[in-house]
Amino acid sequence: MFTTRLIQAHEKKVLALAALILFIAIAVPASNLLLDPGNPLHVPSHVVPLFGKYLCYALLALALDLVWGYCGILSLGHGAFFALGGYAMGMYLMRQIGARGVYANPVLPDFMVFLNWKDLPWYWTGFDSFPFAALMVILVPGALAFVFGWLAFRSRVTGVYLSIITQAMTYALLLAFFRNEMGFGGNNGLTDFKDIIGFNIQAPETRATLFAITGIVLAVVLLLSSAIVQSKYGKVLIGVRDAESRTRFLGYRVENMKLFIFTVSAMIAGIAGALYVPQVGIINPGEFAPANSIEVVIWTAVGGRGTLIGPIIGAVLVNFGKSVFTAAFPEFWLFALGALFVATTLFLPKGIVGTIQQGFSSRRDYKAAAEAEKGRTVSASAPADAQPQAAE
Repeated sequence: MFTTRLIQAHEKKVLALAALILFIAIAVPASNLLLDPGNPLHVPSHVVPLFGKYLCYALLALALDLVWGYCGILSLGHGAFFALGGYAMGMYLMRQIGARGVYANPVLPDFMVFLNWKDLPWYWTGFDSFPFAALMVILVPGALAFVFGWLAFRSRVTGVYLSIITQAMTYALLLAFFRNEMGFGGNNGLTDFKDIIGFNIQAPETRATLFAITGIVLAVVLLLSSAIVQSKYGKVLIGVRDAESRTRFLGYRVENMKLFIFTVSAMIAGIAGALYVPQVGIINPGEFAPANSIEVVIWTAVGGRGTLIGPIIGAVLVNFGKSVFTAAFPEFWLFALGALFVATTLFLPKGIVGTIQQGFSSRRDYKAAAEAEKGRTVSASAPADAQPQAAE
């Protein structure tokens, strides 16, 4: 009974991808920790956080797909929510260093001691507690998205204008976090982390665990996103995307619907950033760069927006290609990324997954039409065949 309801609540391809992600979340850490380095199935320790970074990017792309693919909101500022979640986690990790820093100050992080800060800023209070930091990972990006969305959607800012102001938002945060006076490490950001919840952050077991948690979170968020878009609310969201004015005339509060999905998407992006920081080992203002938010749009477009599984595939494929391409031709990566986006726009406007789905849909429609035509032919010829039998 439960399995039947679960399948009915989600598309089968979403369930299949969620199951695959969960399998990877278990298989990769197991291969890293249990198999000998000489075994061909062994995953090296340096590869685990790299794959974990891909999964964090996939989670960020999934967050963007909720607002762009299903609500028509092209956000060029989702990198800001990602970075805010990362900074919230980075602040917790910095507080865990304590007296083990370069300046051995049990309260102030090294960069504050270097800049002659005398006291810990009030907004750092509470970040020595993991539950508080985890709460801030969700609340800070969500609060920013709620305030921003409330102002923008109530003013009925749409289309390219909304995209521009989301990009302006992330650029403003970039400039703010670069300042040493903000108390977030300035240009260098936050780094040199030691522990997370008492475990050595550099230990292979910790990295494997972080990878597994990232995979589990991605699978859970995928299922929750599928439940949202398959619900009645999700159907109305698609109506807002395709015909906002008509949806409003039908009596729906379009502003509230946009605000809810935009806030939820920002919270997911914040979680992605929080999972990203301990695996990469640093968070700096560069994560607010508008170019990063544009890259997320490219991942989503390449995979196929409005499909949920497409952005995940697109994020993993593009970033894997980035790792390979930048190692061989680092100076040409941006040109390759731009060419990929242009090629996707011209030849795969629905993305990889969207194009495949369209192909299967067209094939099913062709078969259905052929069977219907065959049925009409048989029914039309039946009376003529039956006439001689009646004469006998």
